[in-house]
Amino acid sequence: MNFGLTEEQQMVLDMVRRFADEEIRPIAGELDKTHRHPKEICRKLGEMGLMGVSTPTEYGGAGMDNVTYVLALTEVARGCASCGVIMSVNNSLYGYPVKMFGTHEQKMKFLYPVAHGEVEGCYALTEAGAGSDAGALRCRAERKGDKYIVNGVKKFITSGNVAKCCVLAATEDPSKGYKGIINLLVDLENTPGFSVGAIEEKIGILASGTAELVFEDAEVPVENLLGKPGEGFRQMLEGLNAGRIGIGAQALGIGRAVLEDSLQYSKERVQFGQAISSFQAIQWKLADMATELDAAELLLLKAAWYEDHGLNFEKEAAMGKMFASDAAMRASVEGVQIFGGYGYCKEYPAERHMRDAKICQIYEGTNEIHRIVIARKLLGMR
Repeated sequence: MNFGLTEEQQMVLDMVRRFADEEIRPIAGELDKTHRHPKEICRKLGEMGLMGVSTPTEYGGAGMDNVTYVLALTEVARGCASCGVIMSVNNSLYGYPVKMFGTHEQKMKFLYPVAHGEVEGCYALTEAGAGSDAGALRCRAERKGDKYIVNGVKKFITSGNVAKCCVLAATEDPSKGYKGIINLLVDLENTPGFSVGAIEEKIGILASGTAELVFEDAEVPVENLLGKPGEGFRQMLEGLNAGRIGIGAQALGIGRAVLEDSLQYSKERVQFGQAISSFQAIQWKLADMATELDAAELLLLKAAWYEDHGLNFEKEAAMGKMFASDAAMRASVEGVQIFGGYGYCKEYPAERHMRDAKICQIYEGTNEIHRIVIARKLLGMR
C-alpha cells in the first residue's frame, strides 16, 4: 500500500493550492456577499484543465485520474465552496454521463466546451416530486419524428442559471417507472421552449446559482439522446456515484478551510492571559476535526482509486460523501464555537463555512439515502 502521490499528482496539488490561496480564497467572502457567478475563476480553472480533470484530452479535458480530481477539487473548495461545486458538476454530474455514454459527435459538441472550461454544464434531474425518489420523474419527453418534445419543470439545478449545456433526465412514459427514463443532451442557448425559472435564495454556496429549469414544448433533436431508450436510470445512478465523490471532496475542502481558520484564530485569540490554543477544550476540538477530515480524505481517495481501476465504487462513493459531509458539518459548527461571538458574525469566515457545509449533507443524495445504499451493498440487496 502506497500513500505517496505521483509526481504529476503532487504537481497538480501544489499548483491548485497556490491558485486557491492567491486567487480564490481572497474573493470568497465577496462572492458570498454578492452572490455573483465566479466566471473569471471558472475560466481559469478551465485553462488549468480542472473543469475536466479525468476527461480525455481529445474531448477538452486534462486526461488525468480521479485521485487527482479529488485532490484538486478539495483545494478549490477549500478556497471557495461555491467554486468547488461548480467544478464538481462540470466534472462529474454533467461530465461523467457524457464521457461514459456519449457518442464521439456528442462528446465533441457537448463535452469538449464544458471540460475545456469554456462554458458551464448542469444535470437536470430533481423535480418538485422527485428528489430522493429519482425514479418518480414527471418531466415528459415525447418523440415526434426527429425531435423529442419536452414538457416539465426541474428544481434545484446547480449552475442552471448560467449553464449552456445540460443533461436532462426525462421520462418517455411515467407508467414504466425507471424503465421509461432517458437522458437528453440539451443546448440551453438554442432550444425553443426552454427558459430559466426561479433562482433559489439559499443559506449557503451563494455564488453557485440554483435554478428552476422550465421546458414548455421544448424541442430536442433525437440525435441528442444519450445512449439508448430505457438506459437513462442506469446512467443516472452511475453519474450520481461519480458526483458523490465530487461533493465529498467539496465537503472535505470546506472542512480543511475550517480547520486552518480555527488553528490560526486559536493562536491569536487571548483569554485569561494566554492563547486559547493552550486550553485542552480547544485542542480536543482541533484534534477531532483533523482526525475526521483525514479519515474522510482516505475514504474519498479510495473511492476515486476504485473508479480509476474500473471497480464498482458505489459503496465507496456513498461512504466517502456521507462521512466527509458529516465531518465538514461537525467541523464547521465547532469552528463557530472556537471563534465564539465572532464566529456568529460575518466579519470572519466561520459562519460562511457552516452555511456552506450544510448542503453537502443534502445534495447528490441525502446522507440518509447513502446509509441505505451502504447497507444494501453490505447485505447483498439490489
